[in-house]
Amino acid sequence: MATIKLTKNELKAQKDALKMYRRYLPTLTLKKQQLQTEIRTIDIRAREVRERRKALEREFNAWIAVFGEAEVFKPETVRVRNIRKSMGNIAGVAIPVYQGADFSRGDYDLYATPLWIDLAADKMEETLALDLEADVLDEQVRLLAKELRTTTQRVNLFEKVKIPDTRSNIRKISVYLGDQQVAAVVRGKISKKNLEIVARKKEAELSGEAVE
Repeated sequence: MATIKLTKNELKAQKDALKMYRRYLPTLTLKKQQLQTEIRTIDIRAREVRERRKALEREFNAWIAVFGEAEVFKPETVRVRNIRKSMGNIAGVAIPVYQGADFSRGDYDLYATPLWIDLAADKMEETLALDLEADVLDEQVRLLAKELRTTTQRVNLFEKVKIPDTRSNIRKISVYLGDQQVAAVVRGKISKKNLEIVARKKEAELSGEAVE
């Protein structure tokens, strides 16, 4: 613990600091709770998106297998050309928000490929879109989790360090100033008594009397 000055000014500074900590702690605690709730919600959404993606992939593979020409469709047939994202804000944290994606398709011979190839490409785009959405949700969780760690550290700092230390400082300074005040009163009384003794001695000297 840092050394503090045992003065009235320091006492006021410590009391002001304690008020500030008490004022900000509820806000930080509320932010921590909000971040925890949002992270859980987004994490659930990400799992749901991935489940939809797995279901679509199973449907896609089964659908292609029906034609017995699975080797005809190549993954590179569909490519991601652009990911559309906007920016959102949760508890003061800027996060990306998935808005969709644009795809391009490789060249293929319309005469040499089966008719279902375009439908397969559509299914692939749906699958890739779900992957991209899940990735953006993961990024949201990462950013919010980072802010949650920082906020939790601040809450712990206020609750376990700043507020207890400040209270201790206030008690220490108050006790010291109280002792100083008592000592000042005692010194004042002693000085007054000494002055009275000196005054009586002078009176006695003037009157020719001996005073012990």
